Amino acid sequence: MALTSSAILAQDKLPAEQAGEIGDPVGKIAFIREGDVWVMNADGSVQQEMVQATNADGRLCWSPDDQHVMFTRSGMVDVKGPDLLGGRHKVYDLFVGSMDSLYANNRLFWFRVTTDMGSRDPEYHPDGSRVIFWKDMYANDVNAVQPNYQICTMAPDGSYPKVLRENWQGDDETFLVSPTWNADGTIAAVLFFQNRPQGIVVLEEGDLKAPLDSLKDEAMANHNFVAPAWSPDGKWLACVSNDMNNQGVYIRASDSEKRYLVFSPPMGAYLNTVAPSFSPDSKWLTFSTTDGSIWIANIAGGGARRLSGPGNDRYPAWSSTKDMMD
Repeated sequence: MALTSSAILAQDKLPAEQAGEIGDPVGKIAFIREGDVWVMNADGSVQQEMVQATNADGRLCWSPDDQHVMFTRSGMVDVKGPDLLGGRHKVYDLFVGSMDSLYANNRLFWFRVTTDMGSRDPEYHPDGSRVIFWKDMYANDVNAVQPNYQICTMAPDGSYPKVLRENWQGDDETFLVSPTWNADGTIAAVLFFQNRPQGIVVLEEGDLKAPLDSLKDEAMANHNFVAPAWSPDGKWLACVSNDMNNQGVYIRASDSEKRYLVFSPPMGAYLNTVAPSFSPDSKWLTFSTTDGSIWIANIAGGGARRLSGPGNDRYPAWSSTKDMMD
């Protein structure tokens, strides 16, 4: 679903009649602080360490019952070949922490979900049956000269892994990354080519092998919009403008091409380009800035406030249900 240039440039905020009634933010927010997974109430109170991972890095997501948080941990491969050539690149895998371990004061409990060293940025399907993520299929190849990113799904315990578009059209330089899915089966993702993320495309799960030219056209019409996230009610798609001269968190309705500005970072700060996260009622968003702060704002572009930082906080994720307050 392509956007017109005028829609991309618009700085309009969502009209109140479209936003509907907006109450106080509720639930919990998980986030990363200095490589560990923390949780806090939606007003920023009661900040507690959940998992002492030391290297959590990337998007977090709550299970639909809010009993677990799936997160990415990163490492580094440093290759020095026999001919003195080589290089360094990051590797990733997915892990799960439990709220029970937090309540039991056991910060060192978690379990590993993937072991391929390429999986990252998970999101549970709204019904909890599957997890969508993206991974570098070549991450475990010591002599790989470039990545091969693919969108994958699996059961929440890591079983039944599936690559949604393996060897798509034989193209080894164009990939779909950073997926998010709606309850109706619609997937939004970022098209990666020319060695960078270019823009968002929206398509059905069964249409991931759509013609490459049409996806490139859509991505370029959405140029510099990245990090998509569907709202729990399926009505809104949030994203981040990666244009350094016009950064912001935006939303658009699922049946419209027009985007609305939710938040612009303050002077001297920039948005982290990891997907924003909606509150359980789809009325609020949480996101982070590069100065180590967690923010929230409502979908009408109001109520923006800093919950933590500046410091070392990033990549917040809102709980799935509202009944999670200490």
